[in-house]
Amino acid sequence: MHHHGYAWLGEKKTFDKESIRRPAGQAPMATSEKEVHDRHREAVAVFPTTDVPPIQTAHWLMKPPSVIRGTWQEPKEAGEWPGLQLAEFAPRFASEEDREVARLVLLVRGAVERLTWGGDVSLGHYLSGTAFHSVALVTCSPNRAAPDLPCPVRRASA
Repeated sequence: MHHHGYAWLGEKKTFDKESIRRPAGQAPMATSEKEVHDRHREAVAVFPTTDVPPIQTAHWLMKPPSVIRGTWQEPKEAGEWPGLQLAEFAPRFASEEDREVARLVLLVRGAVERLTWGGDVSLGHYLSGTAFHSVALVTCSPNRAAPDLPCPVRRASA
């Protein structure tokens, strides 16, 4: 078992666009046939290649290996990475409570604990202005939530 790290920084309006955050066939309910067609077309065209965070954390494994920001064998090593990400972006968090150091330390400890038993970690924060920052750690080979998804690194080298 190992863990892949993913990060995204972008506009909240892009993050809020569900059709690019779900794989084809998992689009939310639509109100018209045209909307169903448009959402499906967008999911097929954009989801597999975009680095926008998927709705389900395990679906990061469906993305190309090029969006992986790091790979770690040990949960403790993997857990250090989101800590660095949080420290870098915390001054820009929109919520003052989210910037509290004690809270950030607890998030990192919780991430390590979750990875230890094979869970995934997904953290997201709104930044000042209209930006959103997302950090995820996904357990691979197998993933607890989606055991049938292959590891993107192994898939790429096969």
